Amino acid sequence: MTADPTAPPLRVTGKWRPSLGLVMVAVLTTVLSLPLLGLLFLHIYETHLVRQTEAELIGQSAMFAAVVRREIETNQPSDLPLGAFVPERPPRKEALENSDEDTGPYRPVLPSLDLAMDDVRPTRPEARAPIAPSPDAFRALGTRLTPDLIETQRVTLAGFRLLDFAGVVIGGRGEIGQSLAHVEEIAVALTGRPCSVLRLRVSPHAPPLLRSISRGTGVRVFVAMPVIVRSHVAAVVYASRTPLSVFKDLYQDRWKIALAGISVILLTALIGLLFHRAITDPVQTLIARIRAIEAGDHTAIRPLNHHGTAEFAVLAQGLLTMATTLTRRSDFLSSFVAHVSHELKSPLTAIRGAAELLRDDVGVPSGAMSDNERRHFLDNILADTNRLAALVQRLRELARAETSPTIGLTQPTVMLDDLRIAFPALTFEGCGDLETPLGLSRDNARIILGHLADNAAHHGAQHLTIKVLRGADTVQVTISDDGNGISPNNRARVFDAFFTTRRESGGTGMGLAIVRALLTVHGGWIELMPSNRITSPSPDPAPVRGTTFRLTLPTVHEGGTMA
Repeated sequence: MTADPTAPPLRVTGKWRPSLGLVMVAVLTTVLSLPLLGLLFLHIYETHLVRQTEAELIGQSAMFAAVVRREIETNQPSDLPLGAFVPERPPRKEALENSDEDTGPYRPVLPSLDLAMDDVRPTRPEARAPIAPSPDAFRALGTRLTPDLIETQRVTLAGFRLLDFAGVVIGGRGEIGQSLAHVEEIAVALTGRPCSVLRLRVSPHAPPLLRSISRGTGVRVFVAMPVIVRSHVAAVVYASRTPLSVFKDLYQDRWKIALAGISVILLTALIGLLFHRAITDPVQTLIARIRAIEAGDHTAIRPLNHHGTAEFAVLAQGLLTMATTLTRRSDFLSSFVAHVSHELKSPLTAIRGAAELLRDDVGVPSGAMSDNERRHFLDNILADTNRLAALVQRLRELARAETSPTIGLTQPTVMLDDLRIAFPALTFEGCGDLETPLGLSRDNARIILGHLADNAAHHGAQHLTIKVLRGADTVQVTISDDGNGISPNNRARVFDAFFTTRRESGGTGMGLAIVRALLTVHGGWIELMPSNRITSPSPDPAPVRGTTFRLTLPTVHEGGTMA
């Protein structure tokens, strides 16, 4: 499918696209923000720490509740006053699912606080005066257990209070004899249900700077665990502790964190510099070169000072090769058009002049041209017409050569047979690797060798020697004749289009240009070798000057692939 020459040039759609620099800035910004996002994810870990603290308090409170229950059941009278009635509840579903048996006595109290979802209540209300003092038996019980509560606090850092069935403090470090029944979690526990809450923390120390983004540093976990004796609330174990804080540790290591942040920034800057050096700068340079070449600046067709990566080096080389090829093609077309115009101008001028003279002679009674003169002008017109026809034919062959298909193989022996048939006046000799296949179709090989043989025949040659040498990557075909040779002044111009030394005999100067174009399409090239004095096979022993061309083609491997 050929392109329509009248169609407008194809252009990339003009929609918005991010620049490479913008993409790089976005990537680096994302890299820089990852540590900050990591701080946000620490909230999840803080919730884990809160639940861990809650679970520990539940376990410790349950242990003290068991001790208090045993003390009441074994050492206190049966008519000891108790609190609210608590009906027997079936085991919780979670316990049944996790139990090895179908039924069992398990009623676990699982941690449920969520730092992100649960409301943080104000600080714990102050204790109040009780409505009625606690019974003597409970005060005695609290006195016995207080040393255990204080000793446990020294180890676990958790605060413990032991309350009676009315919410009056009977054991612990302080507030003995005062009532906490008005506190929300204790009021729930007095009904027989464990309760855990989060409250604001009262601390004698100044809060760390990171508190603004942390809830965990300013809260305290409170757990109220009821003591059930004979299906009644007999007491409440009230425990509290501040959960471990991630940000407290971060604040203590703030200088190390600052050093790590500076390292991240420097590393990001280094990555940005590498991106700029390896990607952005080569791309921008390539864009600038493309625009300069598009504007006609041929000095821009040169290698880049810095390619960045191997891929950009390949891309730059491809651009350089393409620009060089297009520039050479443009220069060749300009020169080619000038030569074609010159070659067409001479015969057209001669035809026009002869036709005008013949036209002016029509109807003139005196001074009319003789038949010989008229024949002379007509012969000139026919000769120039034949020259134009030959020139057009050669131009057509050149155009076909530059787009000739490269599929096909030919044996040198077949080429020699075709040459002997096409040029019976010449003798041909083959030597070397004549069984080596050449990467040329038979028609293209006939055109290439036919032009060379035709030039040799027109320059006095009688004998052609074709020598084939196979190498690892290339095959060289050397064609030598015993003709008149090429003068030193003309050797540099033999491959120029329209250059010929036999223009008067109908030469167009296109033969070698067609040969070179065909070889280029097939990945090969042609060279004019230095002149040698070769021995003619004729009876005349005198040496004559000859011409030698060397054709180079890629080696054809097994399967028909080229090297």
